[in-house]
Amino acid sequence: MSAPVAPELPSHGYVITRPVPGSDIPVDLTFALTRDEIYVPIAVRRPQGAGPFPVIVIGRGDGRGGLPHVEKQVERLASMQDEMIARGYVVAFVNYRNEIPHQYEHTARAQNMADDVSGEGRTLKSAPTLDSDDLIAILKYLQTLPYVDKHAIGIVGVSHSGEMILKIAAETTFAAGVAIEGASHEFLSVYTGPAAPRHGNELQYQDIEVVRKNADKVRAMDRIRRIKTPILHIGRDPDHLQGIFALAHEWMLEAGKDSTWVSLDHPVHGFPFMYRNDDGTYAPDAVQRKAFGIFMDYFDRHLKRKR
Repeated sequence: MSAPVAPELPSHGYVITRPVPGSDIPVDLTFALTRDEIYVPIAVRRPQGAGPFPVIVIGRGDGRGGLPHVEKQVERLASMQDEMIARGYVVAFVNYRNEIPHQYEHTARAQNMADDVSGEGRTLKSAPTLDSDDLIAILKYLQTLPYVDKHAIGIVGVSHSGEMILKIAAETTFAAGVAIEGASHEFLSVYTGPAAPRHGNELQYQDIEVVRKNADKVRAMDRIRRIKTPILHIGRDPDHLQGIFALAHEWMLEAGKDSTWVSLDHPVHGFPFMYRNDDGTYAPDAVQRKAFGIFMDYFDRHLKRKR
């Protein structure tokens, strides 16, 4: 007789509460359980009161650096996060495993499988867990928190974290996503091999037509058709991957999905994230303020409409 499939452990986390420099709102540094029973570091901050509050999950780039990276990002983003908290949101800066590049394109999402060897009832996986699986596990953990409105969770991510929003939206549903300069070359199956257009080591996919010719539309649309979550795509006019950002939006619209496009001119990658300066001052410029207002208004519409 075949062994039964072992269930996943219930979502949970281990919390260390610390002050945040320059703010009177502390942070819950949390180790959240993933589907293959390791822990990833996240940082949760919230308004006073019992809630339930809507949540904005914040991510940037590839998963790396562990808890020290998360702590540093919270310190640099604390003033922006304080503004979000003042608007009534729980904020969670997240991290995840540093996935092998292009693993997503070659590995099916892991499924639980029977343990026919040990007899110990372990939770086994059919394939390596992806960084996007970690983000899904983080969402499940946040939904267990008593002060969280589990039906009002949004995610904002820059670059690789913007692509992560599309990856998990194809696997699960959440209230809204904001993909800032989403480097979605894996999600759209865009060719990035030796013959891809480059300037030095930097891919040159500014032109949407060049991206279109180098993307696998059949694979991309199969993923896009599974998306049920509304997505705001924020581009950056001079970005070398602007065509990828725009094509993700275009193909979402073609598939009948709820997709919105905004692009602004700014010299800095990830400009809607408003960081403190090295000396601790906080002085975002006008374009950053505009972008922040755009994505926060988007979250207000999608996360607060039932409240």
